Amino acid sequence: MSISPYVRSSRSSRSPRKARSAAVLLSLAALAGCGGQPADGAAGSAPTAAPAAAAATTHAVAAAPTTRFTENGVTVTLTVSGWQGSRGTLTAVFTPEEEGFHLYSTDLPAGGVEGVGRPTTVAVRGALAAEGRLRAAAPVRSVSLPGVGAPVPVYPDGPVTTTLAVRAGGDGDATVLLGYASCSEREGCTIPVSDRPVRLRVTAGRPVFTTS
Repeated sequence: MSISPYVRSSRSSRSPRKARSAAVLLSLAALAGCGGQPADGAAGSAPTAAPAAAAATTHAVAAAPTTRFTENGVTVTLTVSGWQGSRGTLTAVFTPEEEGFHLYSTDLPAGGVEGVGRPTTVAVRGALAAEGRLRAAAPVRSVSLPGVGAPVPVYPDGPVTTTLAVRAGGDGDATVLLGYASCSEREGCTIPVSDRPVRLRVTAGRPVFTTS
C-alpha cells in the first residue's frame, strides 16, 4: 500500500500547524488500515518490552549437561534434563556405529541367553540414586540364533534411547555405569561393555559431567 506524504487542504486559510496535525492523523489511520504499527513515540503506540523479556528468559535457561563416548562399536550420549529441585532424568542414547547392528533388551539376563548377548544397562551410584526402572523407547523383538535354544530379546537395528529417573542425595561425586553389546545377525557381535563409568559432580544440588 502506498501512502502519500502530502495532505492537500481545500481551505487555503488552514494554518501550517493544523495541516501538519491533519497529516499525522491521516498517516496513522492509513497505517492502521494496512495492519502497520505507528513508530515508537507516536500517540497510541505500545511499549516494545516483550522481545527483551523473551531474550532474558532464553538466557536464563541453562543447557542440559551432556557428554558422549564411543567404545566397542557403539556411541553413547548421556544427558541430564528436566532437573527440578533434587530430581531429574538421565537419558542415554546408544547408537551402533554400523548399519545392521542392534542392542539387547534391558530385560535380558545379566549373562545373556545361554551365554549369548548382554543387557543394555544404566545404573548410578554415589551422590545420585535411581528412582524406578530403566526404560527404553523402542519395541522389543525376538531373534533366533544358531546354537541357542531360546529366542533372544533385542531392539530393532539402530539407536536406542533409554531414560532413568534420578535423585541427588546431596553434593558430591556420582558415577553412571553403562553396559551394552551390539550384534548383527550377519556379521556377529562386538565385544560387550560392562560397568563403563562416566563421572559426574553434584554441586548446589545439580549434576554436571566431569572430564576426570
